[in-house]
Amino acid sequence: MTRTIARLGGLVSLVGLAACTFQGGGLAPFTPTPTAPAETDLEVPYVTTPRPVVAAMLDMAAVGPDDYLIDLGSGDGRIAIMAAQRGARALGVDLDPQRVSQAAAAAAFAQVQDRARFRRQDLFATPLLDADVVTLYLLPEVNLRLRPRLLTELRPGARVVSHNFTMGDWRPDESRELGSSRIHLWIVPAPAEGRWAMEGVATGLLRLEQRFQELSGSLEGRPLRDVTLRGRQLTFTVDLPGETRTFRAIVGDAEMVPDPDAGEAAAWRARRVG
Repeated sequence: MTRTIARLGGLVSLVGLAACTFQGGGLAPFTPTPTAPAETDLEVPYVTTPRPVVAAMLDMAAVGPDDYLIDLGSGDGRIAIMAAQRGARALGVDLDPQRVSQAAAAAAFAQVQDRARFRRQDLFATPLLDADVVTLYLLPEVNLRLRPRLLTELRPGARVVSHNFTMGDWRPDESRELGSSRIHLWIVPAPAEGRWAMEGVATGLLRLEQRFQELSGSLEGRPLRDVTLRGRQLTFTVDLPGETRTFRAIVGDAEMVPDPDAGEAAAWRARRVG
């Protein structure tokens, strides 16, 4: 992977980005518009990601045939191509037309051009809504500018993988060193903060406070312990009258329910009340 970015002074505003949508499922060839970057806007700190690091990034994100991956700053296309070789659909975006052509030719040579597509496009103008995985090798300040969109446009449970650079105070869910490289993985958390009315084996008001995937809270004033949130999967332990119970839940927009995949068989529900 490489990083090819727009000059910070010419980046599309986040307000305008909210209206962006995919064309034909997100893989239609990109057609330049008046908002497309001009040649003079290019700034190209071109740094390749070693193939073993690419493989480790895809492994950490568990990329497979059911995934749609977007590589922001795709350079020679190796991340999108290697994802396509695992059966995923992939889109690489880059400002440098030569890199886009190079990546498309490499995808054709690898015979994955039906699954790995490339566009000349500003990464800040790239819709993210349909992505299961987003890969990055960008500058720290660009990661921070992207962070609000990653947290709000991606679905809870989507994976973000960055080569070397972090997301400020959004702590990675996992980090790994490989030679001189460092790889970081984030799982986009569900919005769980607020008040929930619990019914069933435990009743009362569940209060949750949230900062990214880190939560704290209480159930009827009893503090929660060992609280974890991974995508929509929430786990917490609380001391109830006469027993200590661990809850494993799936967080929805308006309701929280037991997580059947975690073996949670207890009968309870929680309804968002604020």
